[in-house]
Amino acid sequence: MNEWPRLFLLLALAGVVVTLLGSVAAWTMDEERRIRRALKRVLKGPAEAVVIARGRGRGAGFNTSTGLMAVTWDTGGWLLIYRLDELMGAEVIVDGQVVARAYRGEPRRALDQALEHAARVTLRLIFDDPHHPDFDLDLWLAGDETRRRSTSPGDAMQEANRWLARAEAILRRPIAPRVAAGTPSPLRPDPDAAPDEDDDPPFHLGSDERVL
Repeated sequence: MNEWPRLFLLLALAGVVVTLLGSVAAWTMDEERRIRRALKRVLKGPAEAVVIARGRGRGAGFNTSTGLMAVTWDTGGWLLIYRLDELMGAEVIVDGQVVARAYRGEPRRALDQALEHAARVTLRLIFDDPHHPDFDLDLWLAGDETRRRSTSPGDAMQEANRWLARAEAILRRPIAPRVAAGTPSPLRPDPDAAPDEDDDPPFHLGSDERVL
């Protein structure tokens, strides 16, 4: 009979350990956290603003101090790095129709209507790069309302509109002189490389590589 208290204590401790391990795993694998870590690494500092297509592993962010912008997919597994002056425009697309946009050298076409019902809300970033000219982030898709951290089409529209304003502010910045560079080659993250102390994805960085 004296063994029962010890057994219950061991079971309780095991339960606590399992709970803690599960919490640590969930924290490490969190989509937003992984995307922010990946962006921080390639932007050479924390992103000043980040937009994330939740549940789809895609995001984008920029850092004006380093003059860099990056987009990512596969929850930080792949990234494209651009100079800020390579951003040429942004579009807000609702159900296949461009409802707002901002382009370099053109007046901004602002969102002039409130949309509470939509099957798809997309933010498209457009870059001066023939190999990777645009990047889409689906901020809302039909069925997202069933997800635990869902918002609404209206919230997605507001987020897209905020990023349209950010894009316009970037487009107004003076363009830095261009430096000739070779054609970049896409690279997968090296699976054998050791992660750093922040558990960032192990990228193989080169001097002229855009795709990481």
